[in-house]
Amino acid sequence: MATVPAPAPAGRPITVVGIGADGWPGLADSSRQALREAEVVIGGPRQLDLLPAEATAERVRWPSPLRPAVAGLLAAHHDRRICVLASGDPMFFGIGRTLAETVGADRLRVLPHPSSVSHACARLGWPVEATEVVSLVGRPLDGLTLALQPGRRLLVLSADAGTPAAVAGLLAARGFGASRLRVLEQLGGPAERQLDGTADGWRHPAGDPLNLIAVDCAGDGVRTSVVPGLPDSRYESDGQLTKRHVRAATLATLAPAPGELLWDVGGGSGSIAVEWLRAHRDCRAVSIERDPVRAGRIARNAAALGVPGLRVVTGPAPAALDGLPVPDAVFIGGGLTVPGLLEACWAALPPGGRLVANTVTLESEALLTEWYRRWGGELLRLAVAHAVPVGGFTGWRQAMPVTQWSAVKPSGPAVPAPDAPPAPPVPPVRPAQPPGRTRPPHPTRPPHPTQPPAV
Repeated sequence: MATVPAPAPAGRPITVVGIGADGWPGLADSSRQALREAEVVIGGPRQLDLLPAEATAERVRWPSPLRPAVAGLLAAHHDRRICVLASGDPMFFGIGRTLAETVGADRLRVLPHPSSVSHACARLGWPVEATEVVSLVGRPLDGLTLALQPGRRLLVLSADAGTPAAVAGLLAARGFGASRLRVLEQLGGPAERQLDGTADGWRHPAGDPLNLIAVDCAGDGVRTSVVPGLPDSRYESDGQLTKRHVRAATLATLAPAPGELLWDVGGGSGSIAVEWLRAHRDCRAVSIERDPVRAGRIARNAAALGVPGLRVVTGPAPAALDGLPVPDAVFIGGGLTVPGLLEACWAALPPGGRLVANTVTLESEALLTEWYRRWGGELLRLAVAHAVPVGGFTGWRQAMPVTQWSAVKPSGPAVPAPDAPPAPPVPPVRPAQPPGRTRPPHPTRPPHPTQPPAV
């Protein structure tokens, strides 16, 4: 589930002022007045240096790393009038979100300035609502890959002066070397300038660190669908891969939504977790894989397909599930016959959480049939056949059928069907618990020595 900010603690209101490259002259009267009245102004070195002498408040720089220090720094000045400086619009990839999650939105008075995106779209003649924005500030470069599509317009928020060259290199490596790049520096300020070129011919030296990159995607890069079911060839794999058509059906059943968290248990090549994350930038996923070689492969697949934020946990389930955040959905693609695994995953889900399990073996199918009798849900078989040459003719080659059980965990006390067999004990899995969720204790069960193939 999406993070819900804690209630705002008692304290003075905090004013958050957005400031642009035009500095003090570009501020609205209300923003200037707030800075004049402040007793302490907190911000980055660049923002603080834009203030004139008439802003007499004590100036405090954010430490690094910033986020862990926010609560303590605000608490140290709780009895003073605090003003926080931010670049542009504080609520657009800015400090405003962190402040709202730390002290509560009710304590904030936000005075925004036009964002760099608004300035850039005004310069380029691009409609803001039709332009995708990707931030590389504190984020991996590979995250840009997800947005690359022929003909797409992108605005990339740079981390520093070296970001434009890094973006050009990534575009060229992904087959989008013909893309036009325009680097817009110091937008809205007196030193504003624009650099122009293509990704594969980018020769400009590093410029101002305050920059934004406009990308007109072009080239022969691979077109990547935005819906589940990428071609199997897009994945590095040793054969432990949920195949394309079964994968598409599985993701449809898992039904990812923005902000939700998936556990992909028995990750194999990571395809289910990868395509869950590709469904929306706010989706989150953890892939659990016992084989270190496969775990490394999962991480590489995630980076290559634009979702480097996939968390990979190396270790056998259910033991490796201990301490993970509470999932909204669980997919089990391998290891169903490991004693206690299915029970642990079911127990970890909150009411309304979804569980989907796939198998190709009779032993695991019998287990899923038992759980279907106990908890209901949907039990189905997925069969795919491909046309292949047969001499001078064409015939069908049947892939191994996949049995899939899916269910939604009921609200309130979970009551199995009257004729269902008794459930075995559940091993000790202790997910990290957000406020308001509890988890029953579980007795220990030993892991099973073998696992069927991931599907």
